[in-house]
Amino acid sequence: MASCSKILTKTDTEKRLSVPIKFLESLPPFKGGHAVFFQAAEESGKVWTFQCSTRKKGRYQKPVLSRGWLAFARKKKLEVGDKIEFYKARDQETEKPFYGVRVEREIKLLGAVIGYMNP
Repeated sequence: MASCSKILTKTDTEKRLSVPIKFLESLPPFKGGHAVFFQAAEESGKVWTFQCSTRKKGRYQKPVLSRGWLAFARKKKLEVGDKIEFYKARDQETEKPFYGVRVEREIKLLGAVIGYMNP
């Protein structure tokens, strides 16, 4: 089941990934802080470590992935318009929950987006 799915913007590909507030519900507890680290595995098995943080002050939490995100974005050669998905699943053998991450590239035909595919 998807926890967060987003079409990437320029800021997402160059600085940090802003995620919906609802994504916070699927993450490990923040335990009174404003940041939490979590690991997400690609379908290939490669594991990435990300930090999700929220504003320390203010009315809106505005969660973002910062640490680990740019390394992932550069390694995957993410571009504006690509789609990223973080999801929570269970290991079939151990039944332990884990986070997964999936990237899909935009497919264009005559300049119009007609779908997405795994790179």
